[in-house]
Amino acid sequence: MNQDRSTAVDSATKSSSPSSLSRRRFATGTAVVAAAGLGAGLTAASTSGAVPTARASSRSTADWETCLGVARALLVLDGDSQPLVPRYAEILHRSGLPRARATARKKVLVIGAGPAGLVAAGLLRDAGHEVTVLEANGNRAGGRIKTFRTGGHEKAAQPFADPRQYAEAGAMRIPASHPLVMGLIDKLGLERRRFHYVDVDADGRAALRTWINVNGVRMRRADYLAAPRKVNRTFGVPAAYLDKPAGTILREALAPVRAEFAVRRPDGTWEEKPLPQRVEGWARVVQRFGDWSMYRFLTEYAKLDERTVDLIGTLENLTSRLPLAFLHSFITTSLISPDTAFWELEGGTAVLPDALLRPLRDRVRFDRRVTRIEFWDPSGAAGTRHVRPDGPRVWVDTVSEGRGGKVVREQFTADRAVVTVPFSGLRHVQVAPLMSYGKRRAVTELHYDSATKVLLEFSRRWWEFGEDDWKRELEAVRPGLYDAYRTGRPADDGSLLGAHPSVPRGHISEAQRVHYAAARWASRDQPEAVEVIGGGSVSDNPNRFMFHPSHPVPGSAGGVVLASYSWADDALRWDSLDDDARYPYALGGMQQVYGQRIEVFYTGAGRTQSWLRDPYAYGEASVLLPGQHTELLRWTGTPEGPLHFAGDHTSVKPAWIEGALESAVRAALEVHLA
Repeated sequence: MNQDRSTAVDSATKSSSPSSLSRRRFATGTAVVAAAGLGAGLTAASTSGAVPTARASSRSTADWETCLGVARALLVLDGDSQPLVPRYAEILHRSGLPRARATARKKVLVIGAGPAGLVAAGLLRDAGHEVTVLEANGNRAGGRIKTFRTGGHEKAAQPFADPRQYAEAGAMRIPASHPLVMGLIDKLGLERRRFHYVDVDADGRAALRTWINVNGVRMRRADYLAAPRKVNRTFGVPAAYLDKPAGTILREALAPVRAEFAVRRPDGTWEEKPLPQRVEGWARVVQRFGDWSMYRFLTEYAKLDERTVDLIGTLENLTSRLPLAFLHSFITTSLISPDTAFWELEGGTAVLPDALLRPLRDRVRFDRRVTRIEFWDPSGAAGTRHVRPDGPRVWVDTVSEGRGGKVVREQFTADRAVVTVPFSGLRHVQVAPLMSYGKRRAVTELHYDSATKVLLEFSRRWWEFGEDDWKRELEAVRPGLYDAYRTGRPADDGSLLGAHPSVPRGHISEAQRVHYAAARWASRDQPEAVEVIGGGSVSDNPNRFMFHPSHPVPGSAGGVVLASYSWADDALRWDSLDDDARYPYALGGMQQVYGQRIEVFYTGAGRTQSWLRDPYAYGEASVLLPGQHTELLRWTGTPEGPLHFAGDHTSVKPAWIEGALESAVRAALEVHLA
């Protein structure tokens, strides 16, 4: 093994001083020990506060063929390394599946009405198969595509004070680099427009005026990029990194990895290598770093000190996922950048599952939670007494939630089934006979992360204001109020909450005022106006990331802000709070970044979504742990007799609609050709 690499690992795991044993070092140490089979040594050492020393391999434990398989899955290639996306696009956007002969038509159950289930069901139905979709949720289709809107989720009359407003609980942006979902949107005739991941001015040009607010320092993004020292030194980074933005440090650290499958142009942009070289390059990345966490990569390979890692984690949204798989974060970081073009759907992302559901509505059985699946596989073990070789090959038991009525048990049979349930949910479904060991291990171990959003409604789009706008609007509330906020002397009893004349009455109770008065951000510091459209700010407070709407809602002067967007451990801190308790804290966190005066426009209405607490999602997405790409991924999408599996968790694009669509076309083809 490379000598300097072993030294780095040893230095990361040897420390006997409890004060130097950080959470990340402990996680790294335990992972190394576990990989070396030294669990007993860890137990013994734990009592003394030391992590045992172990040498870790500089590459994945997976063989080359497994690494090639992950590379092909990432690039969506078949076993001969030929692209599948053009074929999938032809089926999804144009021709559909070939029409099944009468003797080849099948009775198919699709379990789950998320995008994967709806697309697979639509393709199979159009090919002549008899399709029934079973959905546990009694109120809606769409899975983790969920828009808070009037008449939408749970048939709510209206989620916000202004019934025209809507906001995303789940998927909110679609990369232009995802051809299947982009083509499907256009095929369905849905209106799309640019999602401004980076804030823009009134002319649509990048503004970079949103805030970075960390360690007690507030700076515009543009100012930070030009002179990062003021923020960087608060983290105590070495002199070599004082004048480098966090994003630049991260890109430089990842550049040698990217060079395995792409070539840097003279202007600094990247061009992908020819496909055969790209496949082998990605396979080398998988083999080298498949067992690594992002933290291990940054410290051991990139040789970054822990303070610089903290800087990158805080500003580049990596902190909560540093212990998770390097491959996941590397793929995501390569996709999400200021140069990435994103789109959003007018009316909310939920218009996509709405359109997919429309022709299938008579085939979808809502409020049917699958509790048991039995199957018969003539090539393997026989099923149970419920399934016979001369009858249906799949038998499914369901139960309703009994909303407003009797709890109902209903059974369904079919020739084939497409299972799109997240594996975290499939864990609670009895499957007989036993599926393969690899599949059962994937169902048991696949890591699902948490993600939580808190959304707040405001009666005016104050993030677009200049100081003249602020003065005019605050003086309309009370003469002298503009200067009172500017000098840190506004009322602190909650009386200014929703005080602007534009705020609809009846949504803020006295109890709310008391809670907000107690939770408000108390400071004499009043930042200047943001003056942006879209984009978002970053903070080290619990809100972490805040995003402004990219476009106004027609006919409405206000807007809904994503006041807090957090993942993993950051999200769990919000998940411990009841939904209603989150709003005063979220508003207080926004005030720390934008100033106390935003309270006058708060309508008292908010919405929040905790995906880990969602009874249908069981987590945000399958964000894998180190080693799981090579150990578990190949098992996620493989059929088990007449059972086929789809969903973004069976792809290398978890949490993206594109991954769900790739899996849907694959599974539909499997069923159709079986």
